Amino acid sequence: MNIEVSVLYFAKSADLAGVRSETISVPREIKSLQLWEELVTRHPRLAAILDQVVLAVRQEYITLGDQLLFLQPGDEVAVIPPISGG
Repeated sequence: MNIEVSVLYFAKSADLAGVRSETISVPREIKSLQLWEELVTRHPRLAAILDQVVLAVRQEYITLGDQLLFLQPGDEVAVIPPISGG
């Protein structure tokens, strides 16, 4: 069963995706890497930050991989690119 979640893009990820936010339909249970791949399918330029990107679901960081996510309708998924500091 698919549900709708809000995706928020920050900094470079917003530039690459061309949007700051959107609502997408994904399975309620999805692995974190599958969620990332769904976003890259929608916005192929995001692939450029794969090695540095961090996702957050309900304001908790998640690792890209086999971690199984249990999403709820209306959850927020944040795409946080590498942040350069100094």
